[in-house]
Amino acid sequence: MYVAVRRYEGVTDSAEAAHLVNEGFVPLMRQVSGFVAYYWIDAGDGVMVSTSVFQDRAGAEESISMASDFVRDNLASLLPNPPEVMAGEVVASA
Repeated sequence: MYVAVRRYEGVTDSAEAAHLVNEGFVPLMRQVSGFVAYYWIDAGDGVMVSTSVFQDRAGAEESISMASDFVRDNLASLLPNPPEVMAGEVVASA
């Protein structure tokens, strides 16, 4: 499995961001080949984190591209700062 994690700081309205992600982005993630799971986390203090889990690297990489496009087109005013993006292979799990 592969995971992509995106950490957003300076979120201006976490409730609205969560609503837009749930209504618009989650359905897109479910369509990506190899999709396993997606999580949008409110870490508090203007920080939100997304975690996308896929069966292969291609799905994780596609999710990174899709997230960038979705933020640009739908969330730019709520997520004004570029995210810290990390991705890699799952090497241990429970």
